Amino acid sequence: MDTSPLPTDRIWFVAHTRPRCEKKLVQYCERENVSTTLPCYRSVRKYRGKKVVFLKPLFPGYVFLQIESVLRQKVYQSDYVANLLEVTDQALFQQQLDDILSALETDIEIRLEPEIREGCRVRIKSGPLRGMEGWVQHRSGMMQVLLRLDFIAQAAAVKVEASDLELA
Repeated sequence: MDTSPLPTDRIWFVAHTRPRCEKKLVQYCERENVSTTLPCYRSVRKYRGKKVVFLKPLFPGYVFLQIESVLRQKVYQSDYVANLLEVTDQALFQQQLDDILSALETDIEIRLEPEIREGCRVRIKSGPLRGMEGWVQHRSGMMQVLLRLDFIAQAAAVKVEASDLELA
């Protein structure tokens, strides 16, 4: 995962990979001198009393590439890429990716909660509001959700961690 500064003629692309090919694409790109970023989180499993740590892609099926537009075809030649998407807002993407990579460097548990999105009905599964149900009003990044709880025909907005919610 190379995140070193690159010349400005390189732009971000998002490679949608074939199933379970993220790390293979990264290896291919390293051989071809193509800069990649694959955010991964630690997953600990126990097998026969032993702890085994795996690095799993935070965004399964996606690898982030910073390349010159003319090198797109080289990435397709890997046979690991299903589609290559150009990022429209390069600065915002860079900022968000930097935030994610910074968060991954901490000891905070990070996991993707993609099914919890705006408009979904959810139940709070832990904390002082446990058992209450509401609707996701707004989602701020990967961790916080602004939840609308309707009490007596009045709405109260509560910020809740996405990990404390489940679909109702």
